[in-house]
Amino acid sequence: MAFSDLLEQVGSTGRFQILHVTLLSMPILMMASHNLLQNFVAAVPPHHCAPHSNLSMSSVGDVLRATVPLGQNGKPERCRRYTHPQWQLLNSNSSESLWEEGVEEIEMQRCEDGWYYNITEMSTTIITEWDLVCDHRALKQMSQTTYMGGVLVGAVLFGGLSDRFGRRILLLISNLMMAVGGTCAAFSTSFTMFCLFRVCCGMALSGVVLNSFSLIVEWIPTRVRTVVGTGTGYCYTTGQLILAAVAYSIRDWRWLTLAVSLPFYVSFLYSWWFLESARWLVLTKKSEQAVKNLKTVARINGRRAEGDKINLEMLQESMKKEMACSKGSYSALDLLRTSTMRTITVCLSAVWFSTSFAYYGLSMDLQKFGVSIYLIQVIFGAVDIPAKIVVTISMSMLGRRPSQCGALVLAGVMILINLLVPYDLQVLRTSLAVIGKGCLAASFSCCYLYSGELYPTVIRQNGMGWVSMMARFGAMVAPMVLLLGEDSPWLPGFIYGGAPIVSGIFAFFLPETLGQPLPDTIQDVNDRGLGRKNSKRVPEKEDLAKKDPSCILLKESV
Repeated sequence: MAFSDLLEQVGSTGRFQILHVTLLSMPILMMASHNLLQNFVAAVPPHHCAPHSNLSMSSVGDVLRATVPLGQNGKPERCRRYTHPQWQLLNSNSSESLWEEGVEEIEMQRCEDGWYYNITEMSTTIITEWDLVCDHRALKQMSQTTYMGGVLVGAVLFGGLSDRFGRRILLLISNLMMAVGGTCAAFSTSFTMFCLFRVCCGMALSGVVLNSFSLIVEWIPTRVRTVVGTGTGYCYTTGQLILAAVAYSIRDWRWLTLAVSLPFYVSFLYSWWFLESARWLVLTKKSEQAVKNLKTVARINGRRAEGDKINLEMLQESMKKEMACSKGSYSALDLLRTSTMRTITVCLSAVWFSTSFAYYGLSMDLQKFGVSIYLIQVIFGAVDIPAKIVVTISMSMLGRRPSQCGALVLAGVMILINLLVPYDLQVLRTSLAVIGKGCLAASFSCCYLYSGELYPTVIRQNGMGWVSMMARFGAMVAPMVLLLGEDSPWLPGFIYGGAPIVSGIFAFFLPETLGQPLPDTIQDVNDRGLGRKNSKRVPEKEDLAKKDPSCILLKESV
């Protein structure tokens, strides 16, 4: 009897699994709210220099004209004002063009008395709170970069800790950390404090994701993992729509940050109900507790009699193969051990980096489209639904490699074409961006499945951990590229569009996995890469896995 048979005995798709997966998926609904929160809490409202502090006139328009010059777009400049009020301009009968010619020679200064913000759309943002404009405008992107840096650190930190201390306890800590970090960020008194607590939120988010998915896949049978994985993926998509609705209802950045953080207090409270993974308990020599958990699952699923038959000897017998595999001495260096593994790792690194890089590059600058950021957030979220359906069909009919290549190249082409569209054609620009974002969402769905099929069982966790880290690195770099647009407005779009096309070419060198069994060892990967079905020589290091192909690594990363 294997562990899967034992799970069937206590009920593998019963009431416990339904409730378990549902509760674990609830925090995933709020993931997008933190990942994309920057679009709303850091929205930049129209602004210009505040008039000189010693001025007081009944007509605001007169004060504005006398103190702030007009830019080339006919609107008040954002970062300059006249050193001294130019009252003569109020009596000028000249046209605006002639007036501007004279203005060029007038002495200017920075916004010494702060800025005036048009807060008709949003009451406050971190931009208006701490004046993150003009000379400090780079700090806006820095806040998102530090958050994504926290996500990266959290992935490394919580991934290792969960293997040592368990999924359940780390999930509890992550939920509490997310709730407290978000609450503290909402009440931050300085920009530095805000960034610090956002880093904590990023770290906690990684802990929630990693441990939630680990608990999900380790309590369900293999046959339903694809369906459950797709369902949890749509939870993130739904979360993007929820964010738009919440942000539309709450226009103050502090209350918005608090609103998307409070649900994690609820998640923390009900997370105490979760059962630790029986697989992890056995592998860490806590078999007695594993037996108790299996009996609990049997009772919830209405199979008390079958659960009573489970004992310590039966559990250890069913897990002996997994326990043998867990003793293997594999490391991240094995990702580069052979030429085939090097090709896979390099190509997948490019795919994951560019997908995340371009995805967040598009998703984190909604104001550039010139339409309501709430509307564009809904459209960007909704496009993920058909995109994931199309790529799922494509992967099943055409294969993984052409689907991955096509999604990346098409996304890059859409972004590059957008650079050629005049800014006035907002509908066309938005449509192209939506198609590009949908393609990137499809690429994400494809690379999750494709990577898991390319890496062998013995190092799958290391491989998935590495490419996930590359994705988070791409998300961290993406906001900083927007700063290049200050001098060259076309440059960020060119980089965001070029990266997916280049990685699409990298993906072409990956082997196809459609209809192929999962590789158990590195030798299996080498054989498939060389087009051989059988290996003449098996490295000594992999003898155990070759003799027993059913030996699998139970930890799965997403």
